[in-house]
Amino acid sequence: MDNGYVNARIRGMYSRLLDKGSLSNLILKPDISSLITALEETTYREDLERALVGKPGLSGIEDALRQNLIRTIQKIARFLEGEKGERYIKIFSSRWDIHNLKTILRGKRIYVPSMQIQENLVPAGEFDESLLTELLKQPDIKGVIDLLATWDVPYASPLTAAFPEYSRVSDLIILENALDQFYYEQARSLVSGKSEDERIIRDLIATEIDLINLKSVLMIVRDNIDTEDADQILIEGGRVFDRKKLRVMLDLGSVPSVVEFLEETPYRFLSDLRSTEGDNLKISAYQHLLDEYLIRHAIRLYRGDPLSVTIVIGYLWAKYTEIMNLRIIARCKNALIPPEDMEAEMVYV
Repeated sequence: MDNGYVNARIRGMYSRLLDKGSLSNLILKPDISSLITALEETTYREDLERALVGKPGLSGIEDALRQNLIRTIQKIARFLEGEKGERYIKIFSSRWDIHNLKTILRGKRIYVPSMQIQENLVPAGEFDESLLTELLKQPDIKGVIDLLATWDVPYASPLTAAFPEYSRVSDLIILENALDQFYYEQARSLVSGKSEDERIIRDLIATEIDLINLKSVLMIVRDNIDTEDADQILIEGGRVFDRKKLRVMLDLGSVPSVVEFLEETPYRFLSDLRSTEGDNLKISAYQHLLDEYLIRHAIRLYRGDPLSVTIVIGYLWAKYTEIMNLRIIARCKNALIPPEDMEAEMVYV
């Protein structure tokens, strides 16, 4: 399919995203009922009508948002089926396979009922509803991994390799890190060529790895975790930070020192925040800024070459951000959180 045609369809979809003014109006709605009424005037109407039949209030909104995201990813995947851009969509959609596996493993770890786990799954990747349901039927983490191996699913390999260490120390981060390492290795292998599109997506992946590692470093330093243990959760392939530089930051010993270290990097905005807010900032404030940076970096792809398939990736990140913002509004509205506090959690693009 011609990229120009696909991108014209994507631009039409992008034009229907909610702008900052629309999101601000939703924040000001007094309750969940009025929020639902307002959302029924948007592109989420059909999803809401279906979801609210069986799930009232917040649960209905979250289910509608989840189904809308799934339909959007599947629609775009059909546009690009058999085209070179299909592998870029696979990188994005595979994120949800990782999300789903982590969610299931966490639920099995603390014996959360399967129905409750299922409400947090997003079958937008390789795993559809039926496969996820079979995974949920397994009695424990080992059962989940064994079933993945029986299906010969690629994700079984890193989980199987990491399971003995998980069994020894009973720390779920070992399995989660194995999934992350595998995902980013696979993503980088899909864009290892010399084309401009591959270079752009490769840069986005490397930036995301940097930001994940930075968030890990900040938490490790704050919690005084032994640096030898910390090494296990750092991901290879960052744009700015190799393992040596990450170890330098870990050895600095304090969050302010780490933030100061970033002054000569593209992530100096954390240092700017510290200079205006002081040294008593919570880690969550830095994490929020790092998330914003990644989202803005990804969405900029939408404004690139009008014939490049990377426009599709930029749109998908914009759509994901819109749904994330709507979930924040709905959850905060349900918890009676004031509008000014909601604003602080939003990411506007």
